Amino acid sequence: NTHKIIGKATEKLNFSKENVDEFLKMENETEVNFPVEMDDGTQKDFTGYRIQHNSILGPYKGGIRYHPEVDLREVSALATWMTIKTAAVDLPLGGGKGGVICNPKELSEKEIENLTRAFIKKISHIIGPQKDIPAPDVYTNSKIMDIIVDEYSKIENLTIKKAMAVVTGKSMGNGGSHGRETATARGGQFVLEQAIEKTKIIPTIKNSTIAIQGIGNAGGNFAKLISKDEAKIIAISDSKTAIYNKDGLDIDDVLKYKKQTGSLSNFPNVTSITNEQLLELDCDILVPAALANQITEKNANQIKAKIILELANGPTTLEADEILENKNKLILPDVLANAGGVIVSYYEWYQNMNDEKWDKEKIDKKLKEKIQKATIEILDKKISHKTTTRIAAYINAIERLSKKSSFLKS
Repeated sequence: NTHKIIGKATEKLNFSKENVDEFLKMENETEVNFPVEMDDGTQKDFTGYRIQHNSILGPYKGGIRYHPEVDLREVSALATWMTIKTAAVDLPLGGGKGGVICNPKELSEKEIENLTRAFIKKISHIIGPQKDIPAPDVYTNSKIMDIIVDEYSKIENLTIKKAMAVVTGKSMGNGGSHGRETATARGGQFVLEQAIEKTKIIPTIKNSTIAIQGIGNAGGNFAKLISKDEAKIIAISDSKTAIYNKDGLDIDDVLKYKKQTGSLSNFPNVTSITNEQLLELDCDILVPAALANQITEKNANQIKAKIILELANGPTTLEADEILENKNKLILPDVLANAGGVIVSYYEWYQNMNDEKWDKEKIDKKLKEKIQKATIEILDKKISHKTTTRIAAYINAIERLSKKSSFLKS
C-alpha cells in the first residue's frame, strides 16, 4: 500500500518513474543470525533485521518488533512508511525499522533480555544517536529499550548518559520523556481539533459523538483525553467485545472495569455489539485505534461518521479511501493522525542529545504546534492538488524529501 500511495503522490508531482524507483530502494538491509542462551542452558538460533530506508532528512528512526511473523518484506515496507511519516510532520529524521522473528509470549523475561543483548551486539555498528535510533514496537517496551542502552554503552564503551540517545521510548528514570505514554492519543486529539477548525465539517468537538475501535494505549488514552473536551463517546471496543450506549459512556468507569476484569463483557447498562457494527454506527467521528484493514470496500458505504481519525496503522484500504472521499468524509490518515508518537520520540532524543529535561507542558505545547502545522499543510495540499487527505500527506512528505534529494526531481 505504501508503494501504491507513493506512486499516486509522485504522479501528482510529475516525478519520473526512474526517480521514484530510486527513492523506494533501501539504503541498507541488515539480516543477522545469532544464538541465544535459554533458561534450560541450551542455545537457540534467532534471525533479526534492521532495515534503513532513507536518511536524507536525518538519522533513521523506527521501531524494533518481536513477533513470529516478522519478515524482510514487512520490515522494509514499514521502514519506507517511517520515512514518509517523519517527513510529513517535518522531523529531521529518516525511516528505519527492525525486528526479530520470535514469539515473546513463549520466552521468559531473562530469555527476552538475552535475545535483546545478542541482537544489539550484531547491529550495534549500524545504530547510534546520529545514525539510527530504534524505539519500541510490537511486543517491545521501555524495559527492552533500557536493556538496549545498557548493552550499547558496554559495546561502545560509553557512559549510560552518553549512550541514552541510541533509542527512544525508554523508562522515565533512564532518559525517557514526559508525554511519551499518551503521545499518540494526544497528537490525534490535536489533529482532530485543527481539522475541525479548518474544515468546519462538524461545529466543534464538544457534544460530538465518537466511536472508538480499540481500548489499548492509543484508543484508551484518546477516550480519556477527548471526554475532557466534553465529547460524547457512544462506543468503544476491545478485541472481543464492543459496547454501545447512545447517551454516552462514562469512560473512567469503562477503563476501570477493563483494568479489573481484563474485558468489556458484561459491562452494565450498555448494548454489546461487534467490532464490525461499531464501525458502522451513526456518529460524528470514528476512531479506528486497533488493527489494520478494518474499513474496506465491503463496508465503506456503510460508514456514517463524518470524520475518520486513524490512530491505528493502515486501518483503511485504498479502495475504501476512494469510496469515503467520494462521500465527502474527512479521513485524517495514520501518517498524520498517529504521528504524535514519533514526534515525542524525537523530543526525547533531542533532550538526551542536549542534556535537557522538558516538563509535560513544554512537550504538550511543542507537540501541538508541530502536528497542527502539519495538519494545516496537508489539508491545504488536499485542496491545491485536488486529491485525498492521505495522498496529500504523502505529497507533503515527498516535497520535503525532494528539496534535499538529488534524485527526487521531476
